[in-house]
Amino acid sequence: VLMNTVIERVPSGAFSRLRNVTKIDILVSRHLRSLEAMSFSRLSQLQDIEIRNANRLVYIHRDAFHELPSLRFLGIANTAIECFPHVGKIQSTVLSFILEILDNPMIDLIPANALQGLSSGSLIFKEHTEEVGRISEFVMAGNLPDLLDLHNNDRLWAIGEDAFSGIQENSFILDVSRTSVRSLPRHGLQHVWKLMANAAWHLKQLPPMGSFSSLCSANLTYPSHCCAFWHRKAAQGCHADIYMDQELQNESFTSSDFDLVQCAPEPDAFNPCEDLMGHQLLRLSVWFVSVLAVLGNSIVILVILSSRYKLAVPRFLMCNLAFADLCMGVYLLTIASFDVYTRGEYHNHAIDWQTGLGCRLAGFLTVFSSELSVFTLTVITVERWHTIIYTMRLDRKVSSAQAVTIMASAWALALVLAALPLAGISSYSKVSICLPMDIETLPSQAYVQLILGLNILAFLVICVCYAHIYSTVRNPSYNLGSHDAKIAKRMAVLIFTDFTCMAPISFFAILAAAKLPLITVSHTKILLVLFYPLNACANPLLYAIFTKSFRRDVFILLSRVGLCERRAQRHRGQVVSGGHPGLHNGSVTVIIRGGGGGSQDLNGGGGASGGGGGGGGGDGGCGGSGGGLGVKMAGVGAVASGWLRAPRGLSWS
Repeated sequence: VLMNTVIERVPSGAFSRLRNVTKIDILVSRHLRSLEAMSFSRLSQLQDIEIRNANRLVYIHRDAFHELPSLRFLGIANTAIECFPHVGKIQSTVLSFILEILDNPMIDLIPANALQGLSSGSLIFKEHTEEVGRISEFVMAGNLPDLLDLHNNDRLWAIGEDAFSGIQENSFILDVSRTSVRSLPRHGLQHVWKLMANAAWHLKQLPPMGSFSSLCSANLTYPSHCCAFWHRKAAQGCHADIYMDQELQNESFTSSDFDLVQCAPEPDAFNPCEDLMGHQLLRLSVWFVSVLAVLGNSIVILVILSSRYKLAVPRFLMCNLAFADLCMGVYLLTIASFDVYTRGEYHNHAIDWQTGLGCRLAGFLTVFSSELSVFTLTVITVERWHTIIYTMRLDRKVSSAQAVTIMASAWALALVLAALPLAGISSYSKVSICLPMDIETLPSQAYVQLILGLNILAFLVICVCYAHIYSTVRNPSYNLGSHDAKIAKRMAVLIFTDFTCMAPISFFAILAAAKLPLITVSHTKILLVLFYPLNACANPLLYAIFTKSFRRDVFILLSRVGLCERRAQRHRGQVVSGGHPGLHNGSVTVIIRGGGGGSQDLNGGGGASGGGGGGGGGDGGCGGSGGGLGVKMAGVGAVASGWLRAPRGLSWS
């Protein structure tokens, strides 16, 4: 044992006279700088070499360790060497050789063939150096490894594709726990019988399962990776190997356990072993719903924004609602597309997806769209209530400026709520469908409860408003315009359809927030497709596509490109003849009825005969009869399709 010496170098043949020495330790040597060629050479009895805490040791000659047939342990720790020591000329013949290269911060690469020729027996290799970043090809070539221990190498990020190629037929343990390894080599893994990758957070994908033909046990980082071994038969001989493994001897297994690969951690309730969309019917349904939502709401937005009519408050609010529902359709389309991409092997893409930008954007979209939809529906309801209650007070109508201000606030609140999981309050990464279902911390629970509380409050406001509207409509003494009444009824169907879709999700979400879940994530996916997005499909049908005004706008829009011109002209005629109380483009029609049937045209076109014995007149004249008098006046708004009909509001009797 050499400890606290002032030796600066170990020369060639330094221990040649110690023929029977079995152990050499160089410990706490602050002056040692180099090991020369043949420093440890032809010592047939030497079994252990340990060089530790020589923090000025920077150079080890490639022939420093030479012909040591009895050597069973070589440890080099806490030195300043810059290159991985060459150990290929040791040529040990012991049954089991242990090589430990620990805490040598200047080593950043394990070169190719670094261990070739080290030992003819089995090899246990432990490399724990924080600075090692890569392991080159054929590192283990020609060896019979029992254990390849690379754990605690924080900066180890790459293992060459052929790093384990050339290994002789021998099953071994591979430990890459607490490293930064991003992938495992595909070649040579058929000899791995136990894989340990705890806290290997960067290892998000595993090689094809066919590469692990000898695997019996796996301790991994992510539960989804164990899905790859779900119901996978273990290799023959695993029963004995597992019992021989010291770490597993303390665990209890039944005989049937050894039929399958043992894998931990097991998939949990949030990440079951299934594709993104669990089964074929769900997969087809989400495509149908997403495409319908995207197309329907895109058409609504296009028609509303391209219309030549004034963007009144109701149309402005409907445009906001259509945009919110369009975002929901985009979210579903994203989920459906990634499901197709990962079908049958989602377990190998789960971590990349759930921790990646795609899932965060999808989660942001779904929370933003759902909350903006709820807020917009609430504003629509309150606006209808206000309009109907104050139907005779034009000065109390909601102005466009007020509507813009209110919706700007709704947008801001929806954006903030959608952004909170991105800031660490709850998370979109908890489940595969990217919903904020993380309630492990108090802020996360408060976040989920806040969203549910806002949605419930919005529903109560809507219920109160429509109850008041209904009582007003039912009151015979209240003079309510038929136009406002129809809009109110249509909006009632719209609102309650939306909240009927949301009610099941809200119910189960409240229980989940209270940590009393009644359904699994697999069932949640069914709710996601069958209830959650249906309002995004129903809204454009209920408030737009099924209405006469929307069909009018569609035909007028199509007429701009030469389609449906006759239908568009017909709708234009209806607009002129059936507009708001008799006024459109400067035209007005007045009919004065008497007991008879006479009438006179005052448009300058000549006289008209009166029914029941009347007279005629010329330009600007009038004809009449004893039974009555009729007058027609037409302005510049008269169209070729015919005379303007008198609206109900301008008729006197």
